[in-house]
Amino acid sequence: MEERSMLFEEVARQFERLENTSSRLSMIDILSDLLSEANPAEIRHLIYITQGVLAPPFENVQIGIAEKFAENAIAMATGYSKAQVIAAYRKSGDLGLTAEEFSKKTRLRPMARRSMDVNGVFESTLKIARTSGAGSQDAKIKMLVELLASSSPMEARYILRFALGQLRLGAGDATILEALSKAATGSRESKPRLEAAYNICSDMGKVGEALMSKGIPGIEHMKVELFNPIRPALAERLPTAEEILEKMGGRCAVESKYDGFRVQLHIDRKARRVEMFSRNLERTTDMFPDIAKAAMEEIKADEAILEGEALAYSDATGEFRPFQETIQRKRKHGIAQISLELPLHMFAFDLMYADGKDYLGVAYEQRRKELESIVSGKGLIRFSDRIIATRPGQIDKYFEEVVERGLEGIVAKDMGAEYIAGARKFSWIKLKRSYRGEMSDTVDLVIVGYYAGRGQRAEFGFGGLLAAVYNDKRDMFETITRIGTGFSEKNMQMFNELLRKIRKEHRPARVDSIIEPHFWVEPKYVVTVRADEITKSPMHTCGREDGSAEATGYALRFPRLVSDGVREDKNPEDATTTIEITEMFRLQKKVSVKD
Repeated sequence: MEERSMLFEEVARQFERLENTSSRLSMIDILSDLLSEANPAEIRHLIYITQGVLAPPFENVQIGIAEKFAENAIAMATGYSKAQVIAAYRKSGDLGLTAEEFSKKTRLRPMARRSMDVNGVFESTLKIARTSGAGSQDAKIKMLVELLASSSPMEARYILRFALGQLRLGAGDATILEALSKAATGSRESKPRLEAAYNICSDMGKVGEALMSKGIPGIEHMKVELFNPIRPALAERLPTAEEILEKMGGRCAVESKYDGFRVQLHIDRKARRVEMFSRNLERTTDMFPDIAKAAMEEIKADEAILEGEALAYSDATGEFRPFQETIQRKRKHGIAQISLELPLHMFAFDLMYADGKDYLGVAYEQRRKELESIVSGKGLIRFSDRIIATRPGQIDKYFEEVVERGLEGIVAKDMGAEYIAGARKFSWIKLKRSYRGEMSDTVDLVIVGYYAGRGQRAEFGFGGLLAAVYNDKRDMFETITRIGTGFSEKNMQMFNELLRKIRKEHRPARVDSIIEPHFWVEPKYVVTVRADEITKSPMHTCGREDGSAEATGYALRFPRLVSDGVREDKNPEDATTTIEITEMFRLQKKVSVKD
């Protein structure tokens, strides 16, 4: 018997429930109910829609259509003028709600409504995204108009948001994995096994499809594949060489920490294909034609996946260039010219796969030996500098040498540890510049709310940010600071434009906050912040112990943005963690006592 297809109207109803909940546990329950109703043939597309994507990030399939394009489509689908649509949009701040509003009062004779299923909506949106060439704009708008005109008002809200890339559900990877576990097994306990499979393939839809088709055995046989990036391992933070050595069992490798672009390089020599992926798994091959060429010449293995950091470096002087120069390589045009003006080196530090063998489960020291055996190490692809340390003094001395050379610190690595994909564990521990009594290290924070402008800032509609760190144990964003100073006019205009598109009516389910900003936003954008110190605060939830009589969290004193924009290379879950803030506060206290 043919399985029933899930109607998109059912999806829209559950999405509305997700929008209206401020509880993460409720969010998991709602998602679990939705996913359990899908059949194996549509689960992959349903997961992508829930994530707000048409494909995993490494496939570079962009959904987002321009707002002006969407405004035209709403007008044409409902018989109103574009000016009327724009006026309503300015009032609501949400084109999805605008599409719903105008669909309810359409001036056109309604098209014969067809029951749209999940696969139909997904494939129609994918077709719009992939249409290109002469006349493509007219063809795209015609397809979107037909989709909107044949949908119910609530369907129109979510179809339009999906097409814009502004779905606003706020469901992170960990939340979706827990919901999948509950949908397939009745409990959230299988989430670690699902996460392990996801870390290998970086494709949530693929994990969901395998789980719903074959159960838990289906996801436990997930294998490393070329050109499917592996979610990168992450480092924890400790404040002293003594603590690092103690954690590592008295002996560890200590590598230079390079301040550049993290690169996961995949090569198939026989197919003459090289691809590179960023920290957040987006394809960056076109940015680095010089490294791609070097890979074909300098890597001996027929197939390999290796990881490193790409940054500007002068062979003549042995000097590492600042990240502000390296970042100039992140462009879409003039790449050939900038690669000549600003050549990069890739400093390789790990091997995940080579010639049919998966190295994720192999000890670090063996992975390093294999890496050095398949790369010449004499051209543009070098090896990360390192020492083997058994005494704190060796680590401290090496740290000082590294900082003097212009690098940002060191990463200590457990010699016997496997490569732990997608996780922040103490098998890698970073130590960065930290000086006496000051918080000189920067932190990456997630914007969870913002404030309306007052006085001279009123014309910009922006007065400051509410920012949070990520608690990876809870899959929650915990507030740590309000940033209200140091914004240029350009800054304020940029933040107002970005944040009004992701505004939420209530606190997002994955945000833990005592403070109420003027506007909540979906946790989406990461900013880099410097502050004078970390202090205890009853107003913020970072590290707050719930239930205690005098619960306090951590806050930043005198925070300011390091750069003008957001960190496009980081997802919200890549932000500084609660545990890292706790360790940084502990270091501060220790240094202050010594002073």
